[in-house]
Amino acid sequence: MAAPRRMQNKSKSKNKSGKASRTVGIVGLGIMGGAFARNLVAAGWRVVGFDVDAARRRAARRSGVEIVDSAAAVAAASRDIITSLPAPQALDAVARELAAAALPPRVVIETSTLALGDKERAERGLRSAGHLMLDCTVSGTGAQAAVRDLVFYASGDPATVRRLRPLFQALGREVYDLGAFGNGSKMKYVANLLVAIHNVAAAEAMVLGMKAGLDPRRIYELANAGAGQSRMFEVRGPMMVTGDYRQPTMTLKGWQKDMQVIGDFARRIGVAVPVFRATEPIYGKALRSGHGGDDTAAVCAVLARMARLRRPRRRRVTARA
Repeated sequence: MAAPRRMQNKSKSKNKSGKASRTVGIVGLGIMGGAFARNLVAAGWRVVGFDVDAARRRAARRSGVEIVDSAAAVAAASRDIITSLPAPQALDAVARELAAAALPPRVVIETSTLALGDKERAERGLRSAGHLMLDCTVSGTGAQAAVRDLVFYASGDPATVRRLRPLFQALGREVYDLGAFGNGSKMKYVANLLVAIHNVAAAEAMVLGMKAGLDPRRIYELANAGAGQSRMFEVRGPMMVTGDYRQPTMTLKGWQKDMQVIGDFARRIGVAVPVFRATEPIYGKALRSGHGGDDTAAVCAVLARMARLRRPRRRRVTARA
């Protein structure tokens, strides 16, 4: 595979009024898709969106998104459609709906973390209807999405990836063209394997320090200043400091799907991932302890209980930029 091409942020393509001249559709307005929509509206794009959840539709409408009543209606209004979906069944349903809509050729920018076979199935169905699908996974949390601190792993038709550069630049800090369709997902599995490990490692380090009598705020500050710093410690450490995981950037329930995808992919290609496997029981305990709707940083609560660490509530800590 050729070396990925990094696409640097440049100025956005604008019309005479100074605003971006493009319309984009978004199907799936959850944590990530909702952040996409808000950032695009703020950057001057016209955004047409749909989600099966009424509360998400209302929130997106308040942000300036034009809400329509179906994925097909999104595609009718938009040449380019971002999909940010929670499960393969949702992608299957959207792909079938778009394929059956008898629309002119559309580009579907698929950003979800799903098994490669699920994406390939959707791609074939859309291609048979004359549409083009890109596999464009995202590295970053919901909190990072809110401030455009995302990396996109784009794969598929290179000319289309180049054309969509202004769109990616409105959503993130870096875009890489990984080449053939599916390479974006493969790179996301690599990145998420590290996220799974680093998140539990951060929690383990926090619990060790707190049980030793150190102030959690100081642990956060000084670990970030030293050689043990990691992106997950920066992003999720503040929740571990306060012990409050109720404003998720990725829910544990949703993360279980990503863990399954990574584990299945590693098994299929014959790669042992023992450190990744060692994190699975910790995430499982967090789910069984009622943290399914909480942020994945709640693994810290599991490890604290295992260490018999009793914690007072502490004030909010702001994540480092």
